[in-house]
Amino acid sequence: MSYFVYLAQDNTGKIYTGISHNPHCRLREHNTQRGSVFTKSGHFQIIFEEGYPTLSEARQREIQIKKWRREKKEQLIERYQHGLSTKME
Repeated sequence: MSYFVYLAQDNTGKIYTGISHNPHCRLREHNTQRGSVFTKSGHFQIIFEEGYPTLSEARQREIQIKKWRREKKEQLIERYQHGLSTKME
């Protein structure tokens, strides 16, 4: 089974980083206030997703991204939206 690291952004610009087997199903949970406490404040949309074969690999990537400053996350999102490699250190 695949795991996905995803970034979701709300209408105020907040960026949430998470992991799910099905990011779009998880997004519905966030948007109906059944997701993370952080996401109960607004309507989110997925702006980045990246697949991994194991939970361990996905968790490592999630932790890496969560440590980044907002500017670096925005660079990742831009690269993703332009179809470029998202493997940033």
